[in-house]
Amino acid sequence: MGLREDLERFREVGEARREDLAEFISYGDLGSSRPDEVRIPVKIVDLPAFEYDRRDRGGVGQGDAEVGQPVGQPRPQPGDDGEESDPGDEGGDHEYYEMDPEEFAQELDEELGLDLDPKGKTVVEETEGPFTDMTRSGPDSTLDFERMFKEGLKRKLATDFDEEFLREVCKVSGITPREVFEWARGESLPVSFAWVEEAHAEVEDERGAWGSIEELEAEIDREPIQAKIRREGIGHVPFRREDERYRYPEIVEEREKNVVVVNIRDVSGSMREKKRELVERTFTPLDWYLTGKYDTAEFVYIAHDADAWQVSREEFFGIRSGGGTRISSAYELAATLLEEYPWSDWNRYVFAAGDSENSSNDTGERVIPLMEEIPANLHAYVETQPSGNAINATHAEELERHFGRDAEDVAIAYVNGAEDVTDAIYEILSTEGDSDE
Repeated sequence: MGLREDLERFREVGEARREDLAEFISYGDLGSSRPDEVRIPVKIVDLPAFEYDRRDRGGVGQGDAEVGQPVGQPRPQPGDDGEESDPGDEGGDHEYYEMDPEEFAQELDEELGLDLDPKGKTVVEETEGPFTDMTRSGPDSTLDFERMFKEGLKRKLATDFDEEFLREVCKVSGITPREVFEWARGESLPVSFAWVEEAHAEVEDERGAWGSIEELEAEIDREPIQAKIRREGIGHVPFRREDERYRYPEIVEEREKNVVVVNIRDVSGSMREKKRELVERTFTPLDWYLTGKYDTAEFVYIAHDADAWQVSREEFFGIRSGGGTRISSAYELAATLLEEYPWSDWNRYVFAAGDSENSSNDTGERVIPLMEEIPANLHAYVETQPSGNAINATHAEELERHFGRDAEDVAIAYVNGAEDVTDAIYEILSTEGDSDE
């Protein structure tokens, strides 16, 4: 077994023993990962390695002793005599199962039963696909002869009839060409009056062979056209110009799947450490997931109290302010920043989080209109209230009353503890429906 197989085996073992994904999201150390690499602790997995036995010193054929000299005992090692050795001051190594965001997204899809299908926006290339489209004109080399033959065959089946039987009808005593024609039409036989007149004249000498059509039908069976074709074959197929169709290639548009994610967080004085941690536990996996789903993913981070300002990802989860709260200030800034990401070219997600406390009337008068004005695949608000709802924490409830629970582009999630995080992520990612391009 070579080194490649050893590493693959180690990866399989690591995958089997790593923390459950939902458990990792809710309780694991998310800070050890990077935006482009998710590191999940592995439960007791050691890489195989060769070690020298420290006691394997001296003995037969070793050392400076002469031949025949009694073999002594190995030199005692710390701890060999039952006494405890001094504890070391170096930390142990921890192993991690590493996955990129694309693998993380696949795993989360399986874990939570998600099926998000990213939409391509910007056309980056047009290519010729299979010759599946049809046109009424084109070069002879692209003529769809198979289709033309089928159309002609259908016409033959629809217009052919048992000519011999109809000639026998013309022999009925006293029958006129008009009577033969009307009888044939009543039987859905596609015959022309001119044909009937000609056949009626040809059998004039045999007129009276049958006393009535009923007598004829009792003696002779009509032959279905399908049986006639099987017996005689197809002499000709009646093609028409209207049957001609020419194949041409379908134009396939390769679209780049771009996404911009706007993460908004309340950093006012009421957002204490536990609330900030729940925001991080919810938003970080969302970032990984969308990074894995899209070809290009860009992230914008906005912090706000009564005012809003753009921050880096590192600042986003740790920053804290002592000011009040006006959530609309974040959406106003988001609308401005999103001008760099046109809706025609970019998928958009706007995720906000806080403890649902907001200044008076701001939710109804400013936030809701702004959410309706900003085109996005999905708007989401995550309420974090570890100790239960505060009296004035009404923002999430107001959004829910206005947009309803079944809106395809607005999700409201409640996170009171780490155990609610995966449910909140599922609520957000399973909400998006088919958005307008």
